[in-house]
This record gives sequence, C-alpha cells and structure tokens, in this order.
Amino acid sequence: MEHRTLRAFTILTLLALWASVAPTAHAQSVGLPTPRLLTVTPMGAQAGTTVDVVVSGDYLEGLESLHFSSDSITGKPKVNADGTPVPNQFTVTVAADCPPGNYDARVTTRLGLSSARTFQIGSLPEISQAGKNITVEAAQKVTLDSICNGALTARQVDHYAFEAQQGDRVVVDCAAKGIDSKLTPVVIIADADGQDLVVERRGGLLDFQVPENGTYLVKIHDLTFNGGPYYFYRMALHKAKEGEKVVRLPATRAVDAFSWPPADYSEASVIPEIESKDNPRQIMPVSLPCTISGRFYPAADVDVFQFEAKKGEKWWIEIASSRLGLSTDPSIVVQKVEGAGAEEKLTDVLQLTDIPSPIKVSSNGYAFDGPCYNSGSADALGKLEIPEDGTYRVQVTDLFGGTRNDPQNEYRLSIRKATPDFAVVAWATHMQLRNGDRNALSKPISLRRGASMPLDVVVFRRDGFDGEIEFSFDNLPEGVTATGLKIPAGKSNGTVIFTATDDAPRGFSRATLTALSTLNGETITRPVELASMAWPVPDHWRENPAPRLLTDAPVSVSESEAAPVSIAAVEDRVYEAKAGEKISIPLKLVRRCEFSGKNLAFKTFGAGFERTPSFDVSLDADTAEAVIDLAALKTKPGDYQIAFYGGAVAKYSYCSEMKASIEAELEEAKKGLADLQAQEQAANEQLKTAAEDARPEIEKSLAALKASRTASEAEIKAIEKRLQDATRKAAPKDIVDIVVTPPIKVRVTAAEEVVSK
Repeated sequence: MEHRTLRAFTILTLLALWASVAPTAHAQSVGLPTPRLLTVTPMGAQAGTTVDVVVSGDYLEGLESLHFSSDSITGKPKVNADGTPVPNQFTVTVAADCPPGNYDARVTTRLGLSSARTFQIGSLPEISQAGKNITVEAAQKVTLDSICNGALTARQVDHYAFEAQQGDRVVVDCAAKGIDSKLTPVVIIADADGQDLVVERRGGLLDFQVPENGTYLVKIHDLTFNGGPYYFYRMALHKAKEGEKVVRLPATRAVDAFSWPPADYSEASVIPEIESKDNPRQIMPVSLPCTISGRFYPAADVDVFQFEAKKGEKWWIEIASSRLGLSTDPSIVVQKVEGAGAEEKLTDVLQLTDIPSPIKVSSNGYAFDGPCYNSGSADALGKLEIPEDGTYRVQVTDLFGGTRNDPQNEYRLSIRKATPDFAVVAWATHMQLRNGDRNALSKPISLRRGASMPLDVVVFRRDGFDGEIEFSFDNLPEGVTATGLKIPAGKSNGTVIFTATDDAPRGFSRATLTALSTLNGETITRPVELASMAWPVPDHWRENPAPRLLTDAPVSVSESEAAPVSIAAVEDRVYEAKAGEKISIPLKLVRRCEFSGKNLAFKTFGAGFERTPSFDVSLDADTAEAVIDLAALKTKPGDYQIAFYGGAVAKYSYCSEMKASIEAELEEAKKGLADLQAQEQAANEQLKTAAEDARPEIEKSLAALKASRTASEAEIKAIEKRLQDATRKAAPKDIVDIVVTPPIKVRVTAAEEVVSK
C-alpha cells in the first residue's frame, strides 16, 4: 500500500489530558496523549455520492486530513469561497462501486494518525437529522427506502414521520452499537398521534405490517434516555416485499470474531437446516463431514441433526453464532441413540458451551487484573471421539433462546475431521498500575520518534494445532521497524513491538501484519487482526469499555514529539551465553524529560524469559545492565528474541512549543495595537487643526482606527487567555507511560560449545 508524507501543521490549539483512575485512587494520568477521532457526522454515505462531514475528537491539534480504510472513499478538507479551510470539516466522495459495509475513518494530526471511527457505506439515499424533532408536532418527514443520520438529545425522543399504505411491509433498522455509538436504542413505530404500535428494545428489527393508509411515526430514544453527540445512529426505513429476507445494516466485529471462519471455510458448501412449522423438533439426517446453516428461531428452538459414525472416529464440532455478531449463546449436546420409538434411549456423549479465552482476561471486564479484551467466545468448539458404532445426534440450542424470538439469529455448525489451523488477534499493551488500573484507552499505532510500542498478540488454536508461530510485517512507514517475539508451540500469547528511529520522518502507511507457522512441512500464513477500544474509557466506574476489531492496520510516525525516554541494547547484535550461565546485556538510555522517581522496574517479554525477576534501571544514568540467569530459567539452547518493559512516570509537557508560538503571536499583536494607537493619536492631532472641508475624511479615518483598535484589544485579550491556558498545559505533568526496549536477540549455546565472540 501507499506511503504518504504528512504536511507540517501550522496552528496548535489546546487540549486537556485524561484523568485516568478511579475516584478512590490517587489521581494519575495514564499514557501519553494520542489523537482520538470520536465523531464523524454524518456517520455514513450512499455509494456514488459526495457528502460534507464534520469531525471531532481529542488531541486533534494540527488536524490535516481524513483517511479511510478503503481507497474507494476519499476525504478532502472543505474550503470556503475564498479557498480557506473550514475547521474540522471535510468533503467525502464515495466511489459508485464501493461495496456497502463498515469502514474505518481516521484523521492525521500533529501526533500522527488517530484512532478509528466507523463510517458506513450504504445503497439507499441518505438524509441527516434537521433540527430538534423531539415532539410529534416537530417530527421530521422521511421517505421509505432511505437512511437518516441523527443523534439524540438527552432525556428526549426523536420523531420521524413517514407515509405508508395499507398492507405495506415496513422494516426499521437502527444502527448504533454497530457503528461505535454509545446509544442503546429503543425503536418504536407509532401512529400519527404518537401512540406506540410496536416497540423494539433489544436492538432488533421492527417488521411492521401497515394496517391502513396514513402517516406513521418512528420514535427513537436511548434505553436510559442518555443523549449527546456520542449517542448517534443511522435509521434505515425500508419497504420490504412479502417473504423478503431483510439484510440488516452492517455492524463492527467484536474481538471474538477474529477466530471465525476457518481458513478453508466456504459458504457455498453449507447446507441449510430443514425447518418444519408442523414439527419444530424435526430430526435432520446428515452425512459427515458437513457444515449446516440454521436459525435459533422461533423462541426456545431446538435443532437436531443425526448421523452414523464408527468407533474410534474423531470429529471436531464447532458452532459460530456469537462470532457472527449476534446476541446468542450456543450450546451443543451430542447423544448416542439406541432403540426406536417408545424404546428409544439417548445417552449423552459430549456437551460443549463457551470457547474460553486463550489468555486470562480481567475478572471484572475492565482492566483491573488483566486485559479487558476477551478473545474467547460464547460459541462452542470441541473434539468428539466416537465410543462405539452407532447412531448419534447433535442437538443445538441457544442457552437463553427462550426469551429471544428473532429470525436473524443464525448459526453455522461444522462437523469435520481435524483441520489444524490458527487465527491471531493483537491489541496495544495495557498499562497495569500498582494502585489499581481502571482505564481502557484506544491506542492507535501512532509512534513518537525514538519510541517503541508493544502489542499483545493472542493465538486461537483450532483442531489441535500446536505449532510455533512467527510474524512478518510489510509496508511500514520509513524509519519504523516491527518485530514479533516468537510464540512457542502450544503457547497462546506473545508480543509484537513497533519501533520508530530517532530521525524517522513524519508519515503513515497501511501496514500488513502476518502470522506464519509450519504444518505438515508447509508454511501457512494467517493475517493478524487488530483490536482497539471503540471509546477511550478513563474510568470504568462510569462507562463500560467497548473493544472491537479494526478493518486495517495503519502505522504512523510524528515528528512533533519524541519519546520521553528511549532504552535499548547498546549494540544491535546477538548476545550469547552457554546454557546454565548468566547473560549480561548492556543498555543505553536517552532521556528527553524529567521523571518522577529515580528508578524504572523492568520486566521481560519473550518465550520462557517472562520468569526473569524484575530489575531496576536508574533513570538518572546513561547506561544500565540486564543480567539473566539462564540456569534459573532452565533455558534450552536456541535463538530467542526478548524485550524489557516497565512503567515510568514522565514529567510530560504537552506541546511546549505552543507557549513560545503564542508569546510571539502576542508580541506581534501588541506591536500592531501600538501602531494603531499611534495612528489614532496622530489623527486626533490632525483633526484639531484641520480645515472644515477636510474634517469629514479625517473623522471617517479616525472611526476606522478606533474600530481597528477595539478589535485589536479584543484579539490581545483572547491571545492572553490562550497564552494563560497554554502555559498551564505546557507545565510538566506526571503521566505514566509504558517504556519498552526494541527486541534484543539472545543465543543460548550448549554447555560444551564455545561461545563465539
């Protein structure tokens, strides 16, 4: 993919840093500022159209450009008639052949590329909410087969009016969580007087048969009547044909979706479930292997599939429904069938429920004692060993399906021979604070010069796959390297480290991250998907984190700031030692600010090296040494890559050059005011002695000078206020940040071998 150099920004504005711990903990900010895109309004567009959008977010100083995860969508700064850019506005053009779906939007700033916000492309004409349509009388008129982009007002209900004819089938779909909104929508179809006819509170479709000609209303509000710019939605109003299967508006993918589908999956080979209205518990015979598509519908639906099998056969059974983005919790029971009719006997052989996360996650769903990203799933996967020849049944249910009656709740059931495979997901490493970490922040791969950024990598192993996994990276920005610490056989997690050199130029690119392994002598590759928080959550007492998968993996570098401290091995070489000995790795430090505390406690990344005791690095010194006891670790001979990491409290000064820039601006403004005052004084003196016929022109000039002076004085007051704010913001503040070294190569040789020098 392309590499783009970002233009230098011109004007810096102000921002506030997050307060990032719970009220009961000592106040302390976590993580250096990174740009975050929070809203794009409207939230989508029709393919083949052009629309103006407004963006907002945090740390967007030096906002320059708007980018999307597809080249079929382009954004250019919107300009006034005189050619000057309109602040925070862009003109977005969508190609006619751009496929409908969700795409990630990001902006470029002085700190690099921002976090992502979903931008949805559809095929229907689009409109935007116009004014406050919060009463029946103020209902905004919309037409069938259109999409409306809107945002709720707190404690209010949005109203839309449409005309329909008796017998029409009207379907209403409201995209909210699926486009990163904080809204939990309640959607209602009402009559012209606002009396509710049908209500949907669980995020499903409203499928409405129009009883008579007339005007009807769609009403939308948040489940708890919250509102504001972050409570946005896209409401699709569609006139469907009788029997038509309605396709819902696309939704972002939850983190657990990274493990579906298998690499060799093909929807073309899927056989549909045979449904019978007369016999909801109909048993469908199947031949193995097979993949079946079915529905948890109607409520309390139980689907049963029967097959013949031989003793000793081994089959892998997997169901996907939650990973399709649905609010389902599948359960599988396999039973052996003996006898028939009244003599039929069923014996349970296997029961499967949730797929556990490959790594331990936070016990409270936040970030207190582990990552708040859960890569497990409510779906099911397991191995079935046939105990004896005979007939078997697979019974599929939704554990909470008795309260769900949604025909959209589909599943895919696969029964197959072992097909070893793996899937990989990664996310920015989270800081664990000693006083209890309660933040879950969106962290784009936006690097400062001299910085190294770690990502946690999690592997989902399918059908007994147990191979070693390595990583490769393509299309990184100039000056950026990436290294994946090898994941050993049987292990589930690892680390990827991105590093920007001290002189890396400002730029970004869409990187490609790939995981590689060997199976039956052949190299297999799988893409590494990225996950991030949809919203930065500084305090989990106030808001639940909402992680999701991203659609691409952009990496950027900023020239405007450097890492507070860079720590690396003194030499870029392989550090060697014999098995059972100690290995010493000299480190060098480059400090660029002051720190609270004199030492940084370093831990170790790297397979088998995590058990290395933590050690202190002095933040006052230029060098340090890491000593690893290979005997204590029982490290076997081989080549390894490790890295050291820890948390340092930097006295970070945000955009310190801003103060000097504003001071210079203030000095120029004061010079301009002094010049105006001098001109005004001269004009007053001239007026005292001017002839009568010359006085009108002098008075006119004097009035203009007074107006200019007044405007200049107001401008100076505004600049002084900005300078006051800039001075406060530029004052060093304690911010906890992750400090990680670039990967270090280690070679352990057999005890009898001579260590090469």
